[in-house]
Amino acid sequence: MIDVQNFSDKRNISVDQVGIWDVEYPVTVKDKTAGLQQTVAKIDMTVQLLPEFKGTHMSRMIEILNSVRGEITMANMPVILSDIRKKLASPQAMMAMRFPYFIEKISPVSKLKSLFPVSVLFSGFSDHTDGYNFILGVRVPVTSLCPCSKEISEYGAHNQRSYLTIYLKFSDFIWIEDVVEAIQKCASCEVYPLLKRNDEKFVTEAAYSKPVFAEDIVRNVAEIFEKMDNIEWFMTETLHLESIHTHNAYARIERFREKQTVLLEHLRMFKGFPRV
Repeated sequence: MIDVQNFSDKRNISVDQVGIWDVEYPVTVKDKTAGLQQTVAKIDMTVQLLPEFKGTHMSRMIEILNSVRGEITMANMPVILSDIRKKLASPQAMMAMRFPYFIEKISPVSKLKSLFPVSVLFSGFSDHTDGYNFILGVRVPVTSLCPCSKEISEYGAHNQRSYLTIYLKFSDFIWIEDVVEAIQKCASCEVYPLLKRNDEKFVTEAAYSKPVFAEDIVRNVAEIFEKMDNIEWFMTETLHLESIHTHNAYARIERFREKQTVLLEHLRMFKGFPRV
């Protein structure tokens, strides 16, 4: 049959990214406590299209997903990306997985266990030199209490749910659970899936004793990860869903240890979590 995608294109314009987005697929993730955790990811797969081709073969991306049958992990992503490049005759390939990840959490006073969902991103990039880059993203809901509100009010202070995000490039393995634990400490208080009355009293008072602006939270996160020798790049951002304003509050910090070529090329096309 005629292969229209392989027709030549006369405009001599390459396409930076072309492929498939939001493919739902089962994946396996390392779990610090249980060993492995099964979840369902939304997957993006894209390649660079050379100027001489009319189109890419998107069905081949689905074929590659089916060939790994859910065994898409941090460890085998380089092989998958290399396979994508070869089968689609492309100098670059990128793949991103966004999925819910569940951590068992214990309420602070009643000590009741429940499952706490966080959002996780795996983003991998590969080029024709076999250069490879991987970025881990973690987004965690937290509580933030406004320092200004506390300072000017005779009693009480407004607080809100906030979403704290970190994107990391690292030189060795890092547990999702350890990232979550580290960044939760940067907010006014953690949030919990299950709270009894004595727990609610605890978290309300804990948040009141630790007010933070959006600027404070990202600085707190940066202070932690700037000290870690295995972190080569990070970007942290926080979005506060304001409870007394019509707008939300936002802050971001990005830091490089070394601006590697393959990392910069990955970041040029990087797509993180969608806006809350």
